[in-house]
This record gives sequence, structure tokens and C-alpha cells, in this order.
Amino acid sequence: MTGIEQQDLVSTASGSKPIRRLDRVIIRFAGDSGDGMQLTGDRFTSETASFGNDLSTLPNFPAEIRAPAGTLPGVSSFQLHFADHDILTPGDAPNVLVAMNPAALRANLADLPRGAEIIANTDEFTKRALAKVGYAADPLGDGSLEAYHVHRVPLTSLTLEALKDSGLARKDAERAKNIFALGLLSWMYHRPTHGTEAFLLQKFARKPDIAEANITAFRAGWNFGETTEDFAVSYEVAPARLPEGTYRNISGNLALSYGLIAAGQCSGLPVFLGSYPITPASDILHELSRHKNFDVRTFQAEDEIAGIGAALGAAFGGALGVTTTSGPGVALKSETIGLAVSLELPLLVVDVQRGGPSTGLPTKTEQADLLQAMFGRNGEAPVPIVAPATPADCFAAALEAARIAVTYRTPVFLLSDGYLANGSEPWRIPAVDELPLIEPDFATGPNHDGEFWPYQRDPATLARPWAVPGTAGLEHRIGGIEKQDGTGNISYDPANHDFMVRTRQAKIDGIDVPDLTVDDPTGSARVLVLGWGSTYGPITAAVRRFRADGGEVAQTHLRHLNPFPANLGSILEAYDKVIVPEMNLGQLALLLRARYLVDAESYNQVRGLPFKAAQLADVLSAAIGALEEK
Repeated sequence: MTGIEQQDLVSTASGSKPIRRLDRVIIRFAGDSGDGMQLTGDRFTSETASFGNDLSTLPNFPAEIRAPAGTLPGVSSFQLHFADHDILTPGDAPNVLVAMNPAALRANLADLPRGAEIIANTDEFTKRALAKVGYAADPLGDGSLEAYHVHRVPLTSLTLEALKDSGLARKDAERAKNIFALGLLSWMYHRPTHGTEAFLLQKFARKPDIAEANITAFRAGWNFGETTEDFAVSYEVAPARLPEGTYRNISGNLALSYGLIAAGQCSGLPVFLGSYPITPASDILHELSRHKNFDVRTFQAEDEIAGIGAALGAAFGGALGVTTTSGPGVALKSETIGLAVSLELPLLVVDVQRGGPSTGLPTKTEQADLLQAMFGRNGEAPVPIVAPATPADCFAAALEAARIAVTYRTPVFLLSDGYLANGSEPWRIPAVDELPLIEPDFATGPNHDGEFWPYQRDPATLARPWAVPGTAGLEHRIGGIEKQDGTGNISYDPANHDFMVRTRQAKIDGIDVPDLTVDDPTGSARVLVLGWGSTYGPITAAVRRFRADGGEVAQTHLRHLNPFPANLGSILEAYDKVIVPEMNLGQLALLLRARYLVDAESYNQVRGLPFKAAQLADVLSAAIGALEEK
């Protein structure tokens, strides 16, 4: 096994195989998009979480609903990194690859380090399947895989043999081969099995024969690992020592959904989601639709424009209005976001970013919507921007976005991305008394000489009053045409327009956001690495690697991208070089250069995949080496 630290090798009871204890493992399941790799990875992840390991996952699948079978574009994979200590990324290089066919092997082989284990489903390595992905000869037998530990396992045949008495048709029985593989991996790494069996019973509750067949295949895979001579040892990764609390495994989209529900409870507001399904944000709509008991209402609109229009209408009516989408949907929603800026009503715009432009890469990740969120509206229409750093952090980021929206009466962008949305990690469930109080402070009566002025402002926040329709005495004009300061009447006065534009900008500039903290253990680092959003994990892992080798580097990470924290300028000035890794072509770096006149150095990739820690560590090493040469 490469890339992992062997702690010791211990023999188990007489007649059973020895167990090798490891501190971490990276496994990648790969096959056709119809082979159930996401389900397999998700179940292995759930059992790993219940065992108590720290973990991080990276699902990766084609954009097509059913990509061509056996082709490189059709490969679906699920990577899981689990450890007995705190980890931050799904890992750079898998220690184990489960390849269900030649396409899965070819698509993922370049990522494997020497010495990695390959479990290959030999039944699928036919001449036709090999030729389809460009193999002239079978790599399992031509010596090209000598650098790896290859386990040739006829997963399909073994599954069919295990289910020969199930009464299922051959095609139906073959579908359980991923569950056979899951059983084998569960044996290899001592994963709990009860949870998976209970899951299968629940998933196929209406088809008990299918449930029983999958459980039989799962147990057969486990028994195969125990009895075959091809697997000489099994492995054990001890539970991680996490801070005290109750934990569960959670994806970014699920955490964000729970954060929105919590925001409704903390503010006392009903939550209204107006949304149109779009990858990779649709799971938020699906999840929130299950929680009517928390006064959550979901509306699947006919298009993106109708979705945000309904959400803004709900905000006018006194609800916490939310709309979810990805980059293409933001483009369609931009006019209504501008209307929300003009109306000065709280609205959450959740953008789960994906590869673009246009339809782009729907199932791949990217951070390229920052400038769209910042400037993608006509006129001067400033909007606060909040970005979570990890899948679990999506919960807290949703609460923070809601706090800003309600307190300052403004639409707020929440910028997640596909990596966060689909990835998962352990999440410590907060106690109710740890959650913030969000006070809507609705208008209740006249506020100006016996009249109600809808644009009379709070001197501390510059927020206008939020008047629920139907409240006696609070009747007022609403619309997108410029309003007169205070009264809210239609105004074409040049001086008033200038004043309102500057006031709306001042309101956003004055939002209370916490100062940045800098991780600089020695206080003598000359290079600062600054990130935002989902780059947190790879950046932090790279910084740890670099420091472990004796290097000095400082790190900080932005959650608030508009407005920036007040101390950001002084932090940037304190370092000789600032490096900004982004999954775009340098959008944050552009903003930093314009605002602070600092020569922020971009490091960019737009491959649809997150950074690897090793590549960022090399970037830091090169940057510091260049400074030392001067």
C-alpha cells in the first residue's frame, strides 16, 4: 500500500487472516454510470462515518443521464478518503481502485501511485470492451500493470453464482455486482455491515426478492474476501479523535438545506423556496420539500424566472424567500435580483456553481460565478456574497446569509459549488442554544409624523422597514422604478437617484462581518495563500504538507466576498507575496488587485475537479523559492 503509513501488522485469531493497521486510506470506485458506483461509495461512506473515521468524499459522474456504456466519457467514480485523524480533502491519489470495466481502469489509472491496489472485474475485460477504449491487449495480462498490486476478480460471475437460487433473471442478478464489491471492500477495511443490510431492506421494501438478493450478494462479497487466497490481509483504520459532540455524515447540499431550515426557526419566519430543478442544486429542492413540519414551503416553478419571482413575492409577504440554482439560472434570475435590490427585501440566492459557460459541465465543479454574483445586474445593484468552505460549513454559511438578508433587507448570494454540494464529511450537530437569533423586526406602525414611510432607514444598518402586507396603516407603493428617499414615491429627480444609489451601496459596505484571522504560526512567513469557498480543503492540506517539510507560509480564507472584511487590506500589505488559488481564471485576484492595489498572484485551474494538495504545495514551494532568490 502506498501513500499511507503502516502502523503495525497483527495476527488475528488462529485460522483467520492478519490485519494491517493504517492511519488513512483513499478508495475510488469506478465503472459505468449505470453500475451503481455512487450508491456503492455512498454506502461505504455511511458505514465509515458510523465507525467514527474522519472522511471526505468526491463523487464524479457524467453529465448525461445515461452515458454510453463502456466508454471513457461514461465513467462514473466515487472517491473516499478516511482516516484516524483530521483530514481536509478526498485525497490526491487513490490507494485502491475498484475498476468495474476497462473504461474505468483507463480513465483512472493515471491517478494511481506505484504500489496501489487494483480490483478489476475480469468478466468485463472482453475484446470488444477493451477495443472500445483503445486497449490493443488486455492490461490485466500484458505486464503493463506490474507497478500495481492487481486483484483479478470476476465480480459479475461471482455475483451470478451467489444469486443462482434467487429466482432473478440474469440481467437483474448482474445489477448486484456493485453490492458484491461493496461487501468485499467492507471486509477489507472492517466496515460495519448492519447499516448497509438495513439500508437495502428499506430501499427495496416493496421488492423483497430484490432486497434479499442484494443482501445475499453483499454477504457473498464479504465471504469472498475472507476465504480467497488473493487477499492475504485486511486493513483497519481506527476511529478519529474529533471534538466532543454528536456527529453525522453530511453532504454540502444537505447541510445547506438544514441551514435554511434552521434560519427559518431562528428568525421565526416561514421558509419559502421558489426553484427550478438544475444540477447540482436540485437536491436542496428535494430535501426542503420533506420538511413542511418546520413551516417550509417549496414551489417547483416552470422556469428560473418564475422561481425567483415567487421567492421575492414570498419575501414581500413576510417569509424568508429563497431561490436555488446554478450559473445558467443566475443569468436568468438577474433582473429579479435587481428588483430585490430596489425593493430592499431579504432574499437568499443560492448558486451551486458548476462548469460553464452556457450548459458547460453540469456535473463538474467550478468557482467561475464570482464576478457574475458581484456585478451581473444592470445599474448599480450591490449584493452581499457569502461562500462556505466545506460541505459541513454550508450549514453555518446558510445561517450567516440569512442573518445578513434579514438584518439589512437585501438579497444575498450564497456561493456553493458542485464539489461542496456532492462531497461529504462528518458534521457536529450544533445544540439549539448555539444557533444565532435572527430578528426580523417587522414594522408595526407609523414611523414619520404619523405616517408610514417605507424607505425611512435604520441609522445603524441603513435597512428600510419590512412591512407585512395587510398590516393596518402600513400601505405603501412597491415597484422597480426609482423611489424617493423616505416616502418611496416614484422619483426621477437626479439628486435623489444619486443619493439612493450611494445609500444602497453604503448599506452593503456597512454590513457587519467578522475580521479575518491569519494562520501564521511563526509570524515570520513572507508568503500568504488566500482562498475562498471550496478551495479551503486543498489549500489547508497543502499548507500542512509544506510546513511539515520545514517551510513557512501564512494562510487565510474568505467567507465574506462582499463586503470584504475590514482588516483584509492590512493583511495583504503585511506579506511580500499573496497567492490566490481559484477554480476560475482569477476572479477574486482581479477584485483584490482593483480594491487594494496588491499584486495578488493567481494560480488557476478550470478542469471541473478540485485542486490536489500536492500541486498547491509545489506552487507554494516555487513562490517562496522565487522570493529567496531575489
